[in-house]
Amino acid sequence: MNQVAAKQRTSWRVVDIVVASVIAVASGVIFWAWSAGMPLFSLAFVAFPPAAALLTGVWLFPAVLGALIIRKPGAAVFCELLAAIIEALLGSHYGLSVIVSGLVQGLGAELVFAIFRYRKWNLSVALIAGFFTGIFAGISEAYILAYYVEYTSALKILHVLITGVSGLIIAGLLSWLATRGLAKTGALSALASRRAHLESGKLDAK
Repeated sequence: MNQVAAKQRTSWRVVDIVVASVIAVASGVIFWAWSAGMPLFSLAFVAFPPAAALLTGVWLFPAVLGALIIRKPGAAVFCELLAAIIEALLGSHYGLSVIVSGLVQGLGAELVFAIFRYRKWNLSVALIAGFFTGIFAGISEAYILAYYVEYTSALKILHVLITGVSGLIIAGLLSWLATRGLAKTGALSALASRRAHLESGKLDAK
């Protein structure tokens, strides 16, 4: 019986694939719009460019949101990567490099949920997942894709940390709140997260 339960908990169903795909496609459109406006938004941080990383969390939320809603192994990578592919197909300001970013960002969140064996979906785990998808994003931008060649070593590290904070707040906290809100409406009734609104909001809740 335990093996059957474990298989049901980790196996993807058609409804999981459909919902994850909807999340990813909608997120990809948001990504595309955000990328188009990023040069304008960044003007607010012209005095200290690394602070613009506070806006990066908008590109990170599908990884955490998808995992919190689907609650199956691979959901974070699936949603984040597919969203990045959609953004690229729509004609991203950043070109095909967004696909690499999507994969790396998704892995950052996926790693956290995997460490907790896909059993914990509380606020603490959501915040940690958001933070790490941000850290992975910052590392990707500063070192793998080398977007900021003009930054000193210290500024690159700061960029990574600020991106982590953005991920924690936007991808972590807001995704957790969104999941609870959607569950309360009954929109997640066919998914493992259907009772998310009844789960404790304490940071140390199971």
